[in-house]
Amino acid sequence: MVTGALPKIQLYTDGGADPNPGVGGLGVVLKYKEHRKEISQGYELTTNNRMEILAVIVGLEKLKERSEVDVYSDSKYVVDAVNLKWVFKWERNNWFRNKAKAENVDLWKRILVLLEKHVVRFNWVKGHDGHTENERCDALATLGINMKEKLIDDEYLKRAKRGDNYGKITKAGDPCRKCGEPVIQRIIKNRKIKKNKKYFFKYHFACPNCKNLYMVEAAKVMIDNGTDLFSS
Repeated sequence: MVTGALPKIQLYTDGGADPNPGVGGLGVVLKYKEHRKEISQGYELTTNNRMEILAVIVGLEKLKERSEVDVYSDSKYVVDAVNLKWVFKWERNNWFRNKAKAENVDLWKRILVLLEKHVVRFNWVKGHDGHTENERCDALATLGINMKEKLIDDEYLKRAKRGDNYGKITKAGDPCRKCGEPVIQRIIKNRKIKKNKKYFFKYHFACPNCKNLYMVEAAKVMIDNGTDLFSS
């Protein structure tokens, strides 16, 4: 039986949390021929990466029939997870990565269902670089963050209540909350401690891709004065 070609859809997405974790928002733009649909949603408490993934899910779930979809996202975490086959490997390993439980499993499971339903290609676009639809999605995500009536990210709240370090950087190899690249640990040496400073950090985590830095509570050392503790 001969069937017609699949509808060709362009799906642009963005998401974020302020702070991270914190109030979240996502923005979606769907385009099909002359048709256009925009979506903005806000969440009480979530993470940047969860909003990036959920934006893709929200867009794909709006499609009424099997389609050929080009997804455009500025999240390397999302795009690489699919294009580099990470998410399929996590699934085969019972949702473990590097001997640790993978994050955002509930959302990745939804993504896999949608990838079975549609023909989807993931494309990375540089954020805040003048890309018209990416900038629009960013504005829609900001609208979501500022909404008075927000949705609840139930899965994130459940994990947070259990005390999971969900969405937090706690060890080398955790995904950067900005771009998803695994962070590395850096020992801080030869640092002068300012007078009256009550603590210092023995180390921090750094993203080798976007250069984001993360100070963690476990690295904090309390001191009594401003003595130089890193003279050697």
